[in-house]
Amino acid sequence: MADEQVSLTSLIVMVVLGGLIIRYLFFSPASPTPRPARDAQSAARAREAMVQRVQEVCPHIDRRTILWDLQRHGGNVAATVERILSGQIETPPITFQPPPAPVSPSPPATQAQSFKAPPKPTEPDLITRYKLQNKVNADDESETAAKSKSWSSNRDERQAILQRRRDEMILAARRKMEAKIAAEKAAGKTQ
Repeated sequence: MADEQVSLTSLIVMVVLGGLIIRYLFFSPASPTPRPARDAQSAARAREAMVQRVQEVCPHIDRRTILWDLQRHGGNVAATVERILSGQIETPPITFQPPPAPVSPSPPATQAQSFKAPPKPTEPDLITRYKLQNKVNADDESETAAKSKSWSSNRDERQAILQRRRDEMILAARRKMEAKIAAEKAAGKTQ
């Protein structure tokens, strides 16, 4: 064993590898300065995403209260929603000033409109959607007389029966709503 010698190339390779390992383990590479800004931006985006998730479930709670609860309880969205629903949410102290909401590239008026006003449906109600305008004023007796057997073995007949039942339910709900509105108007006029 005394005869074995270490060659010069293996010695150089071991020194270089040793230096790289020591540098990797003990010296951190110089971090560029934009990285903390990127981390702050990603943290702000994550924070706003959490607030947005909570506001989707509980839109009546303001952003400041949600941020306070998220900050106090480690950013747990589920726990925050649970506290809101159970009524255990704490109001933030006056001294708590949350960071401002990040400015989005879209104009704020458009963004506010998209959150507050839901998009208008192309067909505003079920009467229009199922083309029941001509049946709105029809008599109830004529509809009940037109009923046939309750179920059929023919697929097309079943489809027609189910559609007629759907139409009847929609029209009945409309009549009930009209009666309720008429009763509220009558009660409002007598008072």
